[in-house]
Amino acid sequence: MAEKKNFQINISRKLGEMLVAAKLISEKQLSDVLEEQKRKGQKLGHLLVEKQYITENKLFEFLSKQFNIEFVDISKVNIDEEVVNLIPENIARRHNLIAISRNGNLLKVAMEDPLNIIVLDDLKMMTGFDIKPVFASESEIIATITKFYGVKSSQEALNEILKNSMTSDEDVSVVEDKKGREEDDIISLEKTGEAAPIIKMVNLILASAIKAHASDIHIEPTYKETHVRFRIDGVLHPQPAPPKKYHNAIISRLKIMSNLDISEKRVPQDGRSKLKIEGREIDLRVSVLPCGPGEKAVMRILDSSGLKLKIEDLGFEPENLAVFAKCIRAPHGINLITGPTGSGKSTTLYSALATLNDPSVNIVTIEDPIEYNLEGINQVGVNADVGLTFASGLRSFLRQDPDIIMVGEIRDFETMSIAINAAMTGHLVFSTLHTNDAAGAITRIGMMGIEPFLTSSTLLMVVAQRLVRTICQNCIEVYEVKPEFLASLNISRPLLERNIKGGKITLHRGKGCDRCANTGYKGRVGIHEILEVNDELRALITAKASAAKIKEVAVKNGMITLRESAVRKLFAGLTTVEEVVRITGSDVD
Repeated sequence: MAEKKNFQINISRKLGEMLVAAKLISEKQLSDVLEEQKRKGQKLGHLLVEKQYITENKLFEFLSKQFNIEFVDISKVNIDEEVVNLIPENIARRHNLIAISRNGNLLKVAMEDPLNIIVLDDLKMMTGFDIKPVFASESEIIATITKFYGVKSSQEALNEILKNSMTSDEDVSVVEDKKGREEDDIISLEKTGEAAPIIKMVNLILASAIKAHASDIHIEPTYKETHVRFRIDGVLHPQPAPPKKYHNAIISRLKIMSNLDISEKRVPQDGRSKLKIEGREIDLRVSVLPCGPGEKAVMRILDSSGLKLKIEDLGFEPENLAVFAKCIRAPHGINLITGPTGSGKSTTLYSALATLNDPSVNIVTIEDPIEYNLEGINQVGVNADVGLTFASGLRSFLRQDPDIIMVGEIRDFETMSIAINAAMTGHLVFSTLHTNDAAGAITRIGMMGIEPFLTSSTLLMVVAQRLVRTICQNCIEVYEVKPEFLASLNISRPLLERNIKGGKITLHRGKGCDRCANTGYKGRVGIHEILEVNDELRALITAKASAAKIKEVAVKNGMITLRESAVRKLFAGLTTVEEVVRITGSDVD
């Protein structure tokens, strides 16, 4: 295994040196990627594209010239479904390839790695055709595989599992007592949770969600059926679901995976599980809630491979990035990140810590739970059962000689008080609050019972953030509107006038295509409101000024509001008017 990994790194280094010689990447970029490859084990090309050092098309055009193999943009090819079906789906997915055309006995196959002679020989034997391999980008191949196999595959796979379960010797039906109530016999529950068809159903749901880049999975019962929904880019999408009779067995399986009590159905339970999919380790946070028709399960998918740790990648406007970078490097004080659940607060905190992570500083965190493991940082998980809370953990940290402290969330007076004490004794503290905007965080701290002079003397900045969906680049289109159309968005006059050309404003939207599930959106980007505490704001905080007054003065001093941040993304062609209104509807300047 080690020899194979070293061989892969040597090949990658040679390819990287060729890219450097062609001036497509720099020596430093190659060095960074090779270091990351040692840790993650991913392909060089994938990491180069992921870090945006080179585009997929430029990379594959370069490889095409070097190896004298045709490069094809398969998004522009009219592909016949009969040709696609010449190669089985499992082979296409396993080797990331797809048949795109046939001419007589010659089958043209788009591949991420057309130099793999073993796969080419297997394809020839399997299909009976001569194979002509061509280069195509990984994302294009995956999108095309999803187009031809995707939705149909999930439904057919589920139907196949259900069909096989009918003929299986294993009993996965729900056991009921004489009064028609579900039996709580633990042996029965374990048996149904470990039945092969149930394991396959759960695996199918998890694999489908991860491939769809979902952040959450909802498995919820009604009185007649079970519903499965994936949260993709912040919005829930219905998915193929098994019949209701399998619901309890599926919940039991999830409990077994997460080390929860399968016999307990009366109280909520929280657990955690680890999966390995395509070489990547995936963490699942599992929450089970008793409802009227049965238990509902929600799973949060934590995929560290998708974690953005560079603050430049978080979507900050240049002015905001400058303030953020300055405040996180202060010698002491408190930096707060605010926003609702799922707004990217943890990612922002982890990015700040990754930026500051250095052998010369001691960084400790207390989290509930630890979402991602960061090398070189001491991370502690809350465990209320043994008395380890945010407050008790934070109190212990001060005896651990820390330079930087991160508290997952400040919820009460005790935790806030200890955080302020830490900041006053020379520590840099990071944490989160649940408030609607940056100025509201100051009011929230006051409601906890903290004296205003303590807040004003320790608070460095408050970042309020949200995530807006970005337009799918495969189906993006341009359209024009009159300035009056945007009047309801409270756009500042200078910003509006900068984008008026010929009396109109150019905007973008997604038409909807196979790659974005016909939503017109793919991916999300952050919008931010950063309130930096200066002398004028300190005076207002000490005087117990209202949140509205603090926001008014902050805006006068140059603070970009959430609405303005979103509007800038709108004018940059990253998002749509509908997203701006949906996400920042409550933000009124």
